[in-house]
Amino acid sequence: MFAGVAWMVLRRVAGAGTGLSEAVWERAGKLPFFGTMANAVLHIVVVGLGATLGREGAPKEAGAAMASRLSDFFGLPVRQRRLLVACGAGAGMAVYNVPLGGALFALEVLLGTLSLSLVLPALATSAIATAVSWLVLPDRPTYQVPHYAVSAPQVVWAVLVGPLAGVVGVGYIRLIAWAKGHTPQGWRLVISTTVVFSAIGCVAVVYPEVLGNGKDVAQFAFVDQFGLPLLGVLMVIRPLATASCLRGGAAGGLFTPTLAFGALAGGFLGHVWSVLWPGAPVASYAMIGAAAMLAAAMQAPLASIALVIELTGNELTLMVPVLVAVAGATLVCRALDDRSVYSAPLRPHHDDPQVEAPA
Repeated sequence: MFAGVAWMVLRRVAGAGTGLSEAVWERAGKLPFFGTMANAVLHIVVVGLGATLGREGAPKEAGAAMASRLSDFFGLPVRQRRLLVACGAGAGMAVYNVPLGGALFALEVLLGTLSLSLVLPALATSAIATAVSWLVLPDRPTYQVPHYAVSAPQVVWAVLVGPLAGVVGVGYIRLIAWAKGHTPQGWRLVISTTVVFSAIGCVAVVYPEVLGNGKDVAQFAFVDQFGLPLLGVLMVIRPLATASCLRGGAAGGLFTPTLAFGALAGGFLGHVWSVLWPGAPVASYAMIGAAAMLAAAMQAPLASIALVIELTGNELTLMVPVLVAVAGATLVCRALDDRSVYSAPLRPHHDDPQVEAPA
């Protein structure tokens, strides 16, 4: 009930609730500063309470809100404001010790372009954010993953699973779009969030792994700590729980839940594949699956590869199967639906120009 009341007040009084993609493309990069910052804090609180959403949404929104406020102060034109807001969000992502991934997130996901003139500011802001974060945060990968050598079973598996991840990614994107498109307003928000969070709490009595953003779940999948039955259950109930939180009116990040979904699905299919063709660590399939699902759901193959590598500290030994799976997932997903989990709720923008380089 607390979360529902807080979101109702923030959205009615402070103008919170504007998504980053919506701010970049539909609001000329404008975000309400105090409402967005308060919303970011609420993200962290709600994830701590067990919501199946990502807490990375908080630093991304905070970075974007500060960039929007600076754009107001300096009176920047729309194209520069959009660029600065996207870079601010990417810098917020970069504090997780992923400077390249944060920059590519800003470019591929939020701006939809890899123009050379935009790459430099994105890289600079992400690098600065990462360096500053080292003053208070540990300089180590988010996920502790052992070295996994590459082998033929992984490459063949990636060829087969990449397109499958693309199809699943389309369903996931449409599920998230539907959930975001049917969020309640006003007093209904209080009721719906209370009902949804209570239902997730009931499920958590049997499957406590459903709670939270999915970081611990992904970590366990990356080191093969889940059996096949539990992997199968979690890869179904976790994305449904995420969509339920959004449908109930909650707000939060989607990156970590999507990463966890891909890791669980990859681990499940990896267990099955290892019976047919043993020889590779089962946990390595979870990493490949995580990259493929991220690529499909975010429509950002380069950002997905960079983020998985940086988050796990992978030594590039799995690069070939990761590239194969990511390519297959992205091609199939884009052929069926060119939206991402971030852009799906937006209205079509057939006539919108790409973000231009700053003058």
